[in-house]
Amino acid sequence: MIRNILGSLVALAGAASAVLSPFRDWYDGRAGQDYRVRDLFGGITATESGVLVSILLPFLFAALLVIAGVVLRSRLAVALAGLVVLGFTILWMVRQGQAAGSLTVGGDGAGLQVGVVNALAGGVLMLIGALLMRGRGRGPARAHARREREPVEPYAAPSADQVDTWPPTQEPGMSTHTSPWPEPEVDPYTGPDPHDPRTRSYPQAPPPQGGPGDPRDPVHPPRRPPEG
Repeated sequence: MIRNILGSLVALAGAASAVLSPFRDWYDGRAGQDYRVRDLFGGITATESGVLVSILLPFLFAALLVIAGVVLRSRLAVALAGLVVLGFTILWMVRQGQAAGSLTVGGDGAGLQVGVVNALAGGVLMLIGALLMRGRGRGPARAHARREREPVEPYAAPSADQVDTWPPTQEPGMSTHTSPWPEPEVDPYTGPDPHDPRTRSYPQAPPPQGGPGDPRDPVHPPRRPPEG
């Protein structure tokens, strides 16, 4: 915001300097408004010019561009206005040098005078103002549309100490994905169960009938196999 305001003020100051420059002397006591725009393309002549068809015309156009650029916060419009002012001023200097044989700078009223300086300074100030401006910011609608066009980034894998917080709801629970940790090992084999009759390989005293360790069914007691 501050840069836009500062750039706008600098550009407007440059536009004012450019518009006022044709009303001041440019060369040998001749004001800028006395030079016709057509003379810049066909050669400088001694013919007097009207105000609206003088070199003031492109400078007025540049000033309107600056105003439009400030209102719309368009850096391009402001920069284009500065190039117009500098371009026409340099073109005039080339044509004036061709007509006079050379360009001179003198303090006694001979040669280039303050009007040319004002025009050049105005063009430079416009370019500086365009550089200072930040241009138009992105409105809420444009920013929302830009976010919708951006690809959705996939969720990153959780860290090693947060494997049970996936997907990223940050809710505790079992992981829906394969855990990076190794699966727990089964308890190692420690031999047959001494209380399981199917795995006993040596005779043991049967537990007392009806006791807590009696494996026999009290309703259907087991029968001894026949001796062969």
